[in-house]
Amino acid sequence: MDIGQAAPDFTLPTANEYDENSEITLSNLRKNIVVLFFYPKDMTPGCTTEATAFSALKKDFDAHSVKIIGISKDSVARHNKFIAKHDLNITLAADEDGKVCDAYGVWVLKKLYGREYMGIERSTYLIDAEGKIVQIWRKVRVKGHAEAVLDCVKAL
Repeated sequence: MDIGQAAPDFTLPTANEYDENSEITLSNLRKNIVVLFFYPKDMTPGCTTEATAFSALKKDFDAHSVKIIGISKDSVARHNKFIAKHDLNITLAADEDGKVCDAYGVWVLKKLYGREYMGIERSTYLIDAEGKIVQIWRKVRVKGHAEAVLDCVKAL
């Protein structure tokens, strides 16, 4: 995926503060800016920090008609627990079969302590109201990331 390309459409089951059993289709969000942040796993330190940071800034994103969607391979049930435990107010989508992760190129070979394995590369995609990718952050460092994404949204 590159900047300027159309964002791959998808429909995924979701968990959010309003409805525990729903789904989201990217193309239905046209006319809104969309932040898709891909993260490895619910309930882990980095992922919790990232999700709570986006959650804390949700009102600022809402002021710019931005929809925030976190995507991991965790189940909706696990997302519901994550939302409840950390009082998250953002939508989390369950890509259990990994098709959306593949489409966005975030399911990659990773290395940890000399061991190789497949996993989600922490990445964020900013998608404009026409469905085009306008910014991509790969290998995201969590600290200050949500704020950087918000700054980019404000510049659109």
